[in-house]
Amino acid sequence: MSTFAFGTYRITDENPLHIEALKEAVDAGIDLIDTSTNYTDGGAERAIGKVLRNFPDAIRDKIKIVSKYGYIQGSNMLAHKEETFEDVVEFNQSCYHSIANSFMKKQLDASLERLQMSKIDCYLIHNPEYFILDALNKGKKRDEILDSMYQRLYEAFIGLEEEVKEGRINSYGISSNSFAKAKNDPKFLPYEDLLTLAQNAAQEAGNKKHSFSTVQLPVNIVEKEGLKCAAWAKKQGLRVLANRPLNAQKENLMYRLAEYSESKEYYYYLNELLQACDNDLLKSLYNLIEQMDTNKHKFGWVGEYDTFLHSQIIPHIKQALQNIQPDTLDELLRFVDLFLQEYRIMVAYECSKRVRAELKEEFKGCHKKVQECALEFLCKQDAIDYILVGMRKPSYVQEIMAMRENICLD
Repeated sequence: MSTFAFGTYRITDENPLHIEALKEAVDAGIDLIDTSTNYTDGGAERAIGKVLRNFPDAIRDKIKIVSKYGYIQGSNMLAHKEETFEDVVEFNQSCYHSIANSFMKKQLDASLERLQMSKIDCYLIHNPEYFILDALNKGKKRDEILDSMYQRLYEAFIGLEEEVKEGRINSYGISSNSFAKAKNDPKFLPYEDLLTLAQNAAQEAGNKKHSFSTVQLPVNIVEKEGLKCAAWAKKQGLRVLANRPLNAQKENLMYRLAEYSESKEYYYYLNELLQACDNDLLKSLYNLIEQMDTNKHKFGWVGEYDTFLHSQIIPHIKQALQNIQPDTLDELLRFVDLFLQEYRIMVAYECSKRVRAELKEEFKGCHKKVQECALEFLCKQDAIDYILVGMRKPSYVQEIMAMRENICLD
């Protein structure tokens, strides 16, 4: 049976709720925390360090920290532009990638400093398949790509074996979305030769046996292809971490596998805001709010709304409010903020209705909440050791830990 681990994808040390959630999780007995150098540009690792330093050694020593490297974004991108990193894949304007050992060592230095540790349990290569994706986009042949991919991984494994020897990591592995692809998918990253590469790398580094210990990949009740990789990994004695347990992709659509209640306050704040905007000066904002209300059911998942909010809605609101007098602006912004809070709840509610309707086959026979069905499915997978769940609020931690008692430990 699997158990839950704390995923820190959107955790930052600057949010007090995130800090409290981490504390709550450690107090509740979570024994593995997954993070990465690029999660909130290092903020996730800083948050972990900030929280764990306040716990006694006996508790800290029981918690396994898994971090990852590979992405060049944020401050790493700025550093790269000043002094170029080695062997960089320029996948798109906002995402560069490298698994070169020189880059890995700098990233590990930074990880250990942010985590306030001298060693971490496991360091993963984060989505090395960007090399494959970039090469495919450039029209290269897959066989040639794979030969180069294996060579890059072998060299990376040597560097990681050296870090094991130096005592800065206990083990290493790979986190890859491509492990969950079908074998005939051009984007699939073959995994069955990885341990041979690791053993050869260990010998090159002067270690008697390899320290490749962990694979991480997306698996959920909708996307089950990754269970084949998980089964292989377990046969090899590897640890398997499942990510994206509640964010599923099907036929190029994204679904949030959770049920949300309808907002009880939404229509009150909608009407209050419309009434406040019912004048010529705020006509454009009035029209925007009306359109938002009409279209609240059209988002594929709540993350799509979040992107739309920051790229389209907020700029429009700023434009509409630029000529408002300061004495009325504060009160109007309060109405806008309250409306947007409730609107997001309504979007999540509408999305969850869509999940039940469009994924009825996946949830047939399960009469619990969608999130409980989804997590129960993973808990029952013998090939999965840890299910990585984002828990950004103490209430999320409490909900997940209650689920652990009810569906994973029964």
